[in-house]
Amino acid sequence: MTPEIITSPTNPLVKSLRALDRKKARSETGLFLAEGARLVEQGLTRGWQAETVLVSQTAQGRDYVSAIMEKAAAAGSRIVEAPERLISKITQKDNPQTVIAAFRQKHRALNDLTATKTGLWIALHEVRDPGNLGTILRTADCAGASGVILLETCCDPYSVETVRASMGSIFDTPFANATFDAFGAWRSHQGARMVAASVNGTVRHDRIDMTGPTVILMGNEQAGLPDTVEAACDDLALIPMRGGADSLNLAQAAAIMTYEAWRQRGFA
Repeated sequence: MTPEIITSPTNPLVKSLRALDRKKARSETGLFLAEGARLVEQGLTRGWQAETVLVSQTAQGRDYVSAIMEKAAAAGSRIVEAPERLISKITQKDNPQTVIAAFRQKHRALNDLTATKTGLWIALHEVRDPGNLGTILRTADCAGASGVILLETCCDPYSVETVRASMGSIFDTPFANATFDAFGAWRSHQGARMVAASVNGTVRHDRIDMTGPTVILMGNEQAGLPDTVEAACDDLALIPMRGGADSLNLAQAAAIMTYEAWRQRGFA
């Protein structure tokens, strides 16, 4: 297989891939950028469609890179070779990964998260930090959660920052966007309890039964959860803290809640 070769920073492909750091370009094209041979290989293995795979000239000839190129080409991807300086221009990193790819986004409905073995979901209400979102996707993946639900206006799960922070879990953890009302109807149909981590919590997080179908609800980094949302919860959990800090990072709190639910299930 002979890849297409580009060398000019004015090449339209360089401009289009570079633009994927902006939400407008991601929305218009339906694409997002994944960086690194491991992430690209993982996406291809999980059946995600890579529109373009771009490989650094310095990586050409390496066995694992050649295998990625062959797999991508077999799936219909455009395979391109470019000097490292162009990849650096696209990723805005001085030492860029040697393999990057533009993948086609997937947009799931809530019902796509219904078929599940674990009956454990994480719901995020108006979460705005892409690093937190990516880390929570990774936590959900590690704990075998059934999916992540993005409620109302959350940050873009396909942003470069979220994809980087997910460390590949973007390809393994199903997620869906929904309004709070639609989510409430879906949750009721699942027969799932909703447990929110909150400063207004009245029960310690490890004393709440999360062995049955459960949604762990986490709020906005600054504002937390609105009163009306907390009122819809079955339980408000309080994570114990001591010392000078008055709160945990959102992704840390989500991990504590998720792993407690998994612990109650015997880490099955």
